[in-house]
Amino acid sequence: MKSLSLVFYSLLVCFISGVAAEKGAKFEKYGVKKYFYACNYELMLAATFCKKGRDYACMCTNENYLATFAGCLAYKNRNSTSVTNRMVEQCMEYGNVTIEEDWSSEYYKYYLDHAKYATEIEGFNKSIPVDVPIKLKEAEMDLFQRSYNQFLGNYDDSLYYGASALGYWLLIMLIGATSNWIKVMFPGLVKKCTSGPVNWWRKHVSMPATFGKKRAQEQGLFKFFDFLIPSRFESVVIFMFYVVIIILCAINTEYIEGDPVFDSKYESTMRYAADRTGIVATIMMPLIFLFAGRNNFLQWLTGWNYNTFMTYHRHTARVMFMLVVIHAVCFSILLSSRYASDMKETYLIWGTIATVAGGIIWVQAMLFFRRRWYEIFLFIHIVMAVLWVAGAWVHVDELGYIEFVYPTVAVWCVDRLVRIGRLIVFGFPKAEVTLLANETLRVVVPKPSYWKSVPGGHAFIHFIKPTYFWQSHPFTFVDSPDNSHIILYCKVKGGLTHSLYRKLVNNPGQTATIRVGVEGPYGESTPAKYADTAVFIAGGNGIPGIYSEIMDIARRVTCETKKKLKLIWVIREYKSLEWFAEELEILKNTTIETTIYVTKPECNGGIANYLDMKEEEEGFKQEDGSKNSKLEGEVSTTSITSKYSHITFTEGRPCVKHIVDKEVQESNGSVAFVTCGHPVMVDEVRYYACENINNSEKKRVDFFEQVQVWS
Repeated sequence: MKSLSLVFYSLLVCFISGVAAEKGAKFEKYGVKKYFYACNYELMLAATFCKKGRDYACMCTNENYLATFAGCLAYKNRNSTSVTNRMVEQCMEYGNVTIEEDWSSEYYKYYLDHAKYATEIEGFNKSIPVDVPIKLKEAEMDLFQRSYNQFLGNYDDSLYYGASALGYWLLIMLIGATSNWIKVMFPGLVKKCTSGPVNWWRKHVSMPATFGKKRAQEQGLFKFFDFLIPSRFESVVIFMFYVVIIILCAINTEYIEGDPVFDSKYESTMRYAADRTGIVATIMMPLIFLFAGRNNFLQWLTGWNYNTFMTYHRHTARVMFMLVVIHAVCFSILLSSRYASDMKETYLIWGTIATVAGGIIWVQAMLFFRRRWYEIFLFIHIVMAVLWVAGAWVHVDELGYIEFVYPTVAVWCVDRLVRIGRLIVFGFPKAEVTLLANETLRVVVPKPSYWKSVPGGHAFIHFIKPTYFWQSHPFTFVDSPDNSHIILYCKVKGGLTHSLYRKLVNNPGQTATIRVGVEGPYGESTPAKYADTAVFIAGGNGIPGIYSEIMDIARRVTCETKKKLKLIWVIREYKSLEWFAEELEILKNTTIETTIYVTKPECNGGIANYLDMKEEEEGFKQEDGSKNSKLEGEVSTTSITSKYSHITFTEGRPCVKHIVDKEVQESNGSVAFVTCGHPVMVDEVRYYACENINNSEKKRVDFFEQVQVWS
């Protein structure tokens, strides 16, 4: 997928380079220049100064026009330098006429000596050029000023409100960063934070699922509308963001009675809403692309994982798209009388393309499609995102807001360049890929000397084969015992992993050598390393990240330490031990207390069948079927405890409530639970960890999940 996406990014860069040559409107913050535009519009309606009407080449040399303008600006001292300089710019831009910067004071004297009200001019006709400056009524100048304060002020306000939307996320991320770095810099203090208000916040806001237990579990609605519910804290953040956006788009849009700019309150409201939503949406764009990037420095800053940022990305993107739809609908209504002719304009065509692309993204990004056809989803997502950016670029360039699209392209391009750089620096070594127990792919990749693994982290891997080299998939990994390789374990599902399965299943030893590209590492380890008791709970193929993190902690503690490390692995059947056997053996030389739950021990004939299978694979049986003496001393028993004497095996499903309650009770201080595996198990660990926050001994209880939602 990366190679195809690079094609589209290249096309985007070429497209942008082409349109950049034709610079659109200049960005303008109105501020006090609203005074200039109020007078400009009032003069346009009040009188005619040149035979050709709005002929700036004539008007900028017409003393009556300039004097009338000077008189309007002098009312209530609106003639500041920045305002009068706007006339200098306008005359040069539209009339190619140069006037002096102090034109206002010179022509104001002429205005005082010669100006007349329209009623004082004999036979006055607004369509016939006048030969004297025009005096404007104070009440009318006030009305035009209020109207332009509201009309053009809405553009300035929209900039501030768009910045406020970004400021909201800055505040949220500061809260996240503060919480993260306090845990890192003051772990001892954090352990003592078990007071009533702190525990209430953690139990009811920061840690639990939004409703009941379900957070990692997929929810269903009318078959096609699958969805995931964020955590309660994430839900509060998202809900408040919706509230903030509604407020920002609703305030300061009052109608000016008798407004000379708009014919009705309805028309003014539509215009204010169209301008406000379009500008706020444009300003939000860079943040949305930053949230979605793999190389997002905010992950390191806040301590939030990629899953959290993707949750925020989806909701901010939905908000942005809804704002664009409102913007488009409002302007379509306003332009209804000349819609067909206006839609021939380039900026409107590309604005429509961007809106349609956003709509396609919104529909195809539904969980139902992501889970079932991820590669197709990703391809369409990238193509439509390119069209969105390209369309937005052309559209806002015509309107003077291109400066707000630059950061979006910069964020996107930097992320891709870093990703390409990671692949190139890592190189494209040959990896040994083995199918284990017909359910898991073990990928052993030589590790460059500079490459430092992130405990609990993940990496994206490309298998360089003609049929799927363009796909990149994320997997957690562990380091080999000698630290010379990284080992990734990939559950056989559909798509790429099933293609590899078909290739390996008939190979000798179910092994093949495949050239790969590795991009990473990504992610951060959890603060569980600071707890007095760290309990790592994995389910099925969720073990690699859990294992790498607990092993990293184990290497850093001494045998005399009071810190307790516990590893719990829940597997379906005994054959699952096969693909993680080497790592399980290494646990023997650590202080980690390991328990493995086998939920379906009867599968494949149970332990006896598993041992017989291993005997045949390892050549432990004689030709007549009798046991080898070497085997008798190791695996001829009715259990495997002799091989894994350092591990406790339990058959049946674990009671998560019992495990969590027991670990909290037995801990000699703070306790942290880290989990990755089946969504139901992850949700139960979260739920019962929350239930134990207000324990009688006031021990600090933390919960961290390594589950990453890639699709």
